[in-house]
Amino acid sequence: MPFTPLHARLAAVLLALAGPSAAFWKIPCTSPLLHERADPVVNPGQVSSHAHTIMGGNGFGFNMDYAQARASSCSTCRAPADRSNYWVPSLYFREQNGSFTSVQQVGGALIYYLQRMDPGKDESSLHAFPEGFRMVAGDPLAREDLHTVQSQAVNFTCLGVNREETCGLPNYNCPGGLRTQIFFPSCWNGVDVDSPDHKSHVVYPSTANGGTCPPGFDTRLISIFYEILWAVDAFKDKWYGNGQPFVFSHGDPTGFGYHGDFVNGWDVATLQTAINTCTDGNHGGGNNGDINLCQPLLPLISDEAAQGCVQPPSVPEQIFGTLPALPGCNPVQPGPGRATPQSGCGAPTTIGKPEAFYSDLTASKGWEYLGCGSDIAFTARTLPDAATAGPDMTVEKCVDFCVGKGYSYAGLEFADECYCGNSLAANRAPQPGLPGNCMMKCAGNSAEYCGGPQRISLYKKCDGGGCKNVDSTVLAATSSKSRKLHRRRRPALLDAAAA
Repeated sequence: MPFTPLHARLAAVLLALAGPSAAFWKIPCTSPLLHERADPVVNPGQVSSHAHTIMGGNGFGFNMDYAQARASSCSTCRAPADRSNYWVPSLYFREQNGSFTSVQQVGGALIYYLQRMDPGKDESSLHAFPEGFRMVAGDPLAREDLHTVQSQAVNFTCLGVNREETCGLPNYNCPGGLRTQIFFPSCWNGVDVDSPDHKSHVVYPSTANGGTCPPGFDTRLISIFYEILWAVDAFKDKWYGNGQPFVFSHGDPTGFGYHGDFVNGWDVATLQTAINTCTDGNHGGGNNGDINLCQPLLPLISDEAAQGCVQPPSVPEQIFGTLPALPGCNPVQPGPGRATPQSGCGAPTTIGKPEAFYSDLTASKGWEYLGCGSDIAFTARTLPDAATAGPDMTVEKCVDFCVGKGYSYAGLEFADECYCGNSLAANRAPQPGLPGNCMMKCAGNSAEYCGGPQRISLYKKCDGGGCKNVDSTVLAATSSKSRKLHRRRRPALLDAAAA
């Protein structure tokens, strides 16, 4: 795949000195929130054209606004003041027979927050994203290097080989994984928190990641940069032909159409404080952007809590596994001309009811779902009094077993294990507002969920106080509020800075 020296040097330049300060911090997003054809920026209130891998707060929805983002009860990203959402197109392997197999994402993402100022200015000139701010980086219809500042902001790193970064998908295997990278614009017009094309309210500075903002876009925002790793080495023995076999979910086999979306969910004052105070050379060698050195963003959400933040999909279609076609209407379009959006292929266009990660037994058995608890290895069982297991395990079978033994709690773990007890320790109980990572399908019914590794789906016999399943997700699929664009009064924070 062709690349230019400018593209090849971009990743190194991102973390090199780009102005008076090169401070930065990295927010680890430990896992995706969900994978779905949803994009509240480009397609608000509708099923999106292609599948996305989405990180961040569980306030994410098809028609979300800033208040909804801030209402998140959990996030897959570990800075507690950050309830933003970050997403990119999903990656697939194109099989020789024309089908498509989803590529596993390794972890979630690393989101870099970089203090890039105009030359001659200091951190006081740098601003947090305002409430309601959102933007898109990249061009999903591009299929060739356009040699623009925008195209310079996308590149790919092939880990495990001694090769330079490329501006398109590399034509060789990456033993350590394929890392996709995208830098977002940081020069803002100071007025609009969105625009009709979701780009015109922001532009890149003169060198994509640094340099000077142009006239009319002289409000410099904190810069963000996404790194996402894909396990492409799993397909190393399946390559065929002369070209590389991977394709993004919007039908892009080149990588030139890679793109990303951002919706601000920060507590704005906290982000501004971090920008103003986390400036002590958090760059290069020693610290390497360690978020633990940025006191305003601490304490971090634990890995366990971040991994337990999940959101059920609302579009009834298969995203994972091997598919006859990419989700939506996305034939592979290799270019070099611009891709043409497609429709009318029969793909789902209706937003359905979000899938539940539990079985509703309130009416049929008088039992309620409590949530996803923990069952820690090499310690006493969370529910230690009785147990059974088998390849025909279902939620109903487990509850019936515990009822028959005279117990009021039932728990399912690792797809085929069932445990019973009459009490639940507080340190093993589900955390309020956290859906939990009880995502393994039941061995006896693939439509039900039966816990996970060291995670237990907990049910309890209803008492006289009522019978109600816990609901720890922000089910924002069918928000009734429409989102309107464009102009807002200049934020008070910027007014004060400009005074």
